[in-house]
Amino acid sequence: MEATVVYEDRGSFDDGTRYEMIATAVPESDQYPEAVKYRFQYMAEDGRTVLRFDNFPDHPDVDQHHYHTTDGVYDDIEYTDLETHIRTFHAEMDDYREQ
Repeated sequence: MEATVVYEDRGSFDDGTRYEMIATAVPESDQYPEAVKYRFQYMAEDGRTVLRFDNFPDHPDVDQHHYHTTDGVYDDIEYTDLETHIRTFHAEMDDYREQ
């Protein structure tokens, strides 16, 4: 079964940083109980991750919905629905841009 893109956005800023966001509908499963797989990434000009939200189950020591920064991987992120998560990412990205 082919995944269907349900949200996609990307952009760049005058300081050279950029972001890429993609969410796809996937079959509901133990790995993806919300039936969505996503990766929202904010990057420095050189491509280094500044902030990333994702739900790929590759970090056994954190929750499924987690985020990455230059300092590590963390699991204190709340997921209620895709639209709210998109807004949360944009707000967090704006906070990083203001630092």
